Amino acid sequence: MQRTSAAALVLALISLLGCKTPGRAQAPQPGLAPGRVETTDPIEANFYKLLEDGRVVFRYETFGSEAYWGDQLKLHEAIAGEKYGGIGEGLTPRKALQLGLKVDFDAVPSALGSVLKGMSLSFDDVKNTHNLLKHDAVIGVKAFYEGDRMVRVGITCALCHSTVDDNFAKGIGRRLDGWPNRDLDVGAIAALAPNLSPLAQQLGVDVATVKKVLLSWGPGKYDAELNLDAKGFRPDGATAATVLPAAFGLAGVNLHTYTGWGTVTYWNAYVANTQMHGRGTFFDARLDDRDKFPVAARTRLGHTRAPDDRATARLAALHFYQLVLPPPKPPEDSYDKAAAARGKALFEGKARCATCHVPPLFTEPGWAMHTAAEIGIDDFQANRSPDGRYRTTPLSALFIRAKGGFYHDGRFKDLPAVVDHYDRHLSLGLSDSERNELVNYLKSL
Repeated sequence: MQRTSAAALVLALISLLGCKTPGRAQAPQPGLAPGRVETTDPIEANFYKLLEDGRVVFRYETFGSEAYWGDQLKLHEAIAGEKYGGIGEGLTPRKALQLGLKVDFDAVPSALGSVLKGMSLSFDDVKNTHNLLKHDAVIGVKAFYEGDRMVRVGITCALCHSTVDDNFAKGIGRRLDGWPNRDLDVGAIAALAPNLSPLAQQLGVDVATVKKVLLSWGPGKYDAELNLDAKGFRPDGATAATVLPAAFGLAGVNLHTYTGWGTVTYWNAYVANTQMHGRGTFFDARLDDRDKFPVAARTRLGHTRAPDDRATARLAALHFYQLVLPPPKPPEDSYDKAAAARGKALFEGKARCATCHVPPLFTEPGWAMHTAAEIGIDDFQANRSPDGRYRTTPLSALFIRAKGGFYHDGRFKDLPAVVDHYDRHLSLGLSDSERNELVNYLKSL
């Protein structure tokens, strides 16, 4: 982003809006936020409470993950910088944006504080990162302070599964919950932590190897099985990380993740406990398989029970909020409507797409799992899961997931590549015009 123009744009809008934060849900202090809509109907009351509680959990709840990212890995020290009680240069707003972190513009005015004096904003001053963090303006990152000193840092679901509309500058805008942050370099952020020895010890490798794996992920990718099997790379040498999935459009969808580990709420518990390293309860005896999950079996990861459970009581509301997140509609001018109409007939007929991607869910009701051979790809990622299969991924809002490529590892750079793959694998015999029509229909979903 351009240093002068971005700062000027943000500050100009701040001066127009003043220092208010319209429509911002506050982090729960303590417990879950109460429902905001008054009603005498107990069902409606429960609906609104789950909605509001779930929103707060999704955006702001760390599940106690600061005990890992802060107390153990000391990530907050690298963010804070030596000048502010940490180490090194610290994380400037410019570097944070380059790493794909997003700024909630609705929180920016109150967060800037004294930085606004003189109507100038430096994206290269660590102090401004602290100002943003103190007001929960950095999406998915929760910093804890004692006075002006950052002492811990935790993460929330929104870190990977929310972005912004870039309405004010690149990486700065209003929240878009459920959208995968395909700009976020999770591995590079984790690699900033001064003490990676807890992760190295868990994996049974040295810190240098851990950093090599983390830095191989790149923007928009994350490996949620690394601490189960310690497979940092595919047999071909590419990273074993997969592209971040969307968290919207899950209503009616049974299995979550690319390889169908379990339901949406199963995966929420899995991530809260084993990936975010929150404090809760998680049980899955399948992880005791020492051949498939050697690290998980050794560390008893499938038998996680924290005495101060911060996650379990929040899973219902979190699940509910995700289920009501609607998939966004593609821009009207992003596809040819006439071609899309013809593509719909192909999707449901000759191209055989609807056999698995059943409208309107665009996945299979029931157990939507298939072998690698059925879909014509390798089985590496499938074999890292309990069932050894791939899930039929829902197709809503594909335009959001275009950045970083399609399929679990982004192997297909665009939709024409996906269509070409199935045309060959299933011997569909599609003409050039039919492939184009099918692509336009997919763009319309």
